[in-house]
Amino acid sequence: MYRQSDTKALEDLLQKYEIEVSMNQSNVEIKINPEQLIEVATLLKSNLSFELLMDIIAVDYLTYGDVDWKTNNATSTGYSRAVKPTIIPEIDETFKGRFAVFYQLLSVSNNQRLTLKVFTSESNPPSVPSLVNIWSSADWFEREAFDLMGIHFDGHPDLRRILTDYGFIGHPFRKDFPTNGNLEVVYDEEKEEVVYQTVSISTRPGVPRVIRDRND
Repeated sequence: MYRQSDTKALEDLLQKYEIEVSMNQSNVEIKINPEQLIEVATLLKSNLSFELLMDIIAVDYLTYGDVDWKTNNATSTGYSRAVKPTIIPEIDETFKGRFAVFYQLLSVSNNQRLTLKVFTSESNPPSVPSLVNIWSSADWFEREAFDLMGIHFDGHPDLRRILTDYGFIGHPFRKDFPTNGNLEVVYDEEKEEVVYQTVSISTRPGVPRVIRDRND
C-alpha cells in the first residue's frame, strides 16, 4: 500500500512532465501523454524499481457512459452491437480520446503497484510507443492489444496477431465490432479445404431488454 511519502516521491521524480497522479483505492495511477511514455517508463523502472510489467489493458471508450438499450418501454428502438453493421474506419478517421492503454507495474523490492495510463494517438491507426525494450513481457501483451483492439505499438519487433486466425477481419474487442463477426470458417467439400465465407448465422442481441414497469 502506498504511503503519502511514496506518492510525494513519485510526483517529485516526474514533476517536469506535468502528469496527473491520482489514487484508485490503494493503487496509484499516472496519466501521461504518448510522447512521454518511453522516458517515464524508463524512470519508473530504473529510479523507482518497478521491475515488472504485469499486464497491458487496452480500453475502447467509444460508448463510454452510454447504454445499449433504452429500457423504459416496449417501443424503445435501441439495438445492441450484435445486429449493427461493421464499422470499418476510414484511413483519415481520427480517434480523439477513444483508445487508452493501461500498464500494470509491480515493484517487487518495494511491494508496490502502479498503473500507467496513456491515450493513443488520434490518427488511424491509433498508436503508442512499444515498451518491449524496457520490459520484455510487453512483447506478447502488446501483440494481444494489437490483435483484439487494433492498437499499434511503434517499434515492436514482431507486431502480428496472436489470438485470432490469420485471415481474421477487424478487432473483436472494439465496441463497434459485431458480436457475430464478419466471416466464418467452413469446410468446402468440393474444394476439399477450409474456406472463409460471410457469416451465415443471425445473432440475436445479447443485452437484456426490460419491457415492464419497475413495479410490475
